Amino acid sequence: MEVHTLLLSLIVILVSARVLAEVAARLGSPPVIGELLAGVILGPSVLGLVEATEPIKFLAEIGIILLLFEVGLETDVSSLLKTGAASIQVAAWGLLLPFGLAVALAWGVFDRPLLAALFVGGALTATSIGITARVLSDLGRHQAREGQVVLGAAVLDDVMGVVLLAVLYEFSLGGGIDLGNAARVLLFVAVFFVVAPVAAKAISAVVDRFDAVSPIPGLIPTTILSLVLLFAWLAEVVGAPELLGGFAAGLALSRRFFLPFGLAIRTRPEFAARIEDQMKPVIHLFTPVFFVTVGLSLDLRLVDWGSGLIWAMSLSLLVAAVVGKVAGALLVRERWFLRVVIGLAMVPRGEVGLVFAELGRTSGILGDTLYAALLIVIALTTLLPPFAMKALYRRYGDPPDA
Repeated sequence: MEVHTLLLSLIVILVSARVLAEVAARLGSPPVIGELLAGVILGPSVLGLVEATEPIKFLAEIGIILLLFEVGLETDVSSLLKTGAASIQVAAWGLLLPFGLAVALAWGVFDRPLLAALFVGGALTATSIGITARVLSDLGRHQAREGQVVLGAAVLDDVMGVVLLAVLYEFSLGGGIDLGNAARVLLFVAVFFVVAPVAAKAISAVVDRFDAVSPIPGLIPTTILSLVLLFAWLAEVVGAPELLGGFAAGLALSRRFFLPFGLAIRTRPEFAARIEDQMKPVIHLFTPVFFVTVGLSLDLRLVDWGSGLIWAMSLSLLVAAVVGKVAGALLVRERWFLRVVIGLAMVPRGEVGLVFAELGRTSGILGDTLYAALLIVIALTTLLPPFAMKALYRRYGDPPDA
């Protein structure tokens, strides 16, 4: 890609994302909706002005990693641990129910090949943790009980989604399903989440000491950004999504993080506050690129809008996608208001669903009709839940008063 073309694309992405986010906020909608719509308008679905090229996708990847770093920074680990059982339940049911419903529809009702049906099920299982976290943050509920349940469930969902994708990819290559590889990925991810926070805590203590004596400004953003990218790389090495590395780094540097077994590596509250203050401008620069890129990746021109079969597939799969996530949350022991909010927060598929759909299309497993139906479902599950959550909070207020 020519440098001047990339620069112009970035200008258009950043300005349009900001303008439409401001419009969305003034209309009472979550700003992330404006950023997603900016991508849809700029991309192949409407104007075709900007293409999601590899350099832009790379910047978007940094954006989602930094967004999850910010989520980790603001996460109360003790609250996250308290919601652990609920998060596991939400994640497990939220994977099994949509997967089972989607496979039954694609294979049993619409008579698609079993492998294609499995890819459809996979596309409708994983939650887009980036979009979910941003919506909760926009609504000011990321630190609330439901926010912690959703965050824990979305992290687990992402890991399980990666394992499922690896299994289906092996199956698509004709080599059979290797459960040993799937178990190895889970083990590596578990070890990563145990070791990474300890290492990040130790490194932050060194950075804190050097920051106090360094005569050159900018030490904190330089070293912390390097740490986040290092952890993202390590996460990829062990088989986890890169964004979970950013989350682990943010979690470790949080003011509310503690190490087990009385380990005495501590982050001073003042230093943790400086990390947040100096990293936020960097985070807010990159994250809109990610959300615009999600919109750019949707090519709604591929949809034959006059096809009755596509609409039948889309609507039935949309019901499976929404009902599966919400029903999984309804099985958790929480107040009804919280159950519904948690279920809606788990609905967005975003970039995770697009990865499954694109892999199925490029490998020749998904036909044009099924792929187009998936695009519609992914678009609707990404764009509609923020509006529904906003309406619920406006109608019923905070959960304690509901």
